[in-house]
Amino acid sequence: MGVEVVCNLTQASSGEELAPLFELEGEDSGLLIGRRGETLRSLQLIVRLIVMNKTDQRINLSLDVEGYDTRRQQSLKNLAKRVAQRVVKTGRAIELEPMSSRDRRVVHMALSEKDDVYTESSGDGYGRRVVISPH
Repeated sequence: MGVEVVCNLTQASSGEELAPLFELEGEDSGLLIGRRGETLRSLQLIVRLIVMNKTDQRINLSLDVEGYDTRRQQSLKNLAKRVAQRVVKTGRAIELEPMSSRDRRVVHMALSEKDDVYTESSGDGYGRRVVISPH
């Protein structure tokens, strides 16, 4: 497949510790992303389980393909801010499309310091989504 892997240390999502980030690049590396990053998330889980099995430690590592994860997070933050503006303007809650727990967390964190809206998750399983409501 011809994939190049670079490992860097990055700030963990909790902001507490540095965690390894494996950046994958290559001609066909887009195949590793999958639909809405599902393949990438699955691959990351498998790699975490292999590392945990070999080291007997839980290591919070991340995989990113061609900067997809960084672009996805920025896109979610922008979406959250646009929807929050619409919620404030109309005074009505808006429910976003179903998302993974990781994506929902990005939306919650992006709006956590805004005083004019609040967020909550609703639904079950794969249908779980973020609702942005006026405060």
